[in-house]
Amino acid sequence: MDKVIEVDFKVTWLAPVFVRIGNGYRERVDGPEAALEALAHRWPESQSEIYGEAKLRCLKALVQHGCAETARSRFIDAAIAAGVFA
Repeated sequence: MDKVIEVDFKVTWLAPVFVRIGNGYRERVDGPEAALEALAHRWPESQSEIYGEAKLRCLKALVQHGCAETARSRFIDAAIAAGVFA
């Protein structure tokens, strides 16, 4: 039997994170779902350990009800490392 994985896409952070990716416009990221979208599809680099940790923490916040604020912190770390933190 297949295992059902429940995902909570309504997880948000206490405060948004702002980044500038690609086109240079300032973007508001409100939670791990939006962060994962940015990391997976528009991030300027995807090989660093910081990037991988950010993706992992965001995914855990959605799938395993991990700490959303830890995911936010790791996303900020990845944004600073990639030079997109606004």
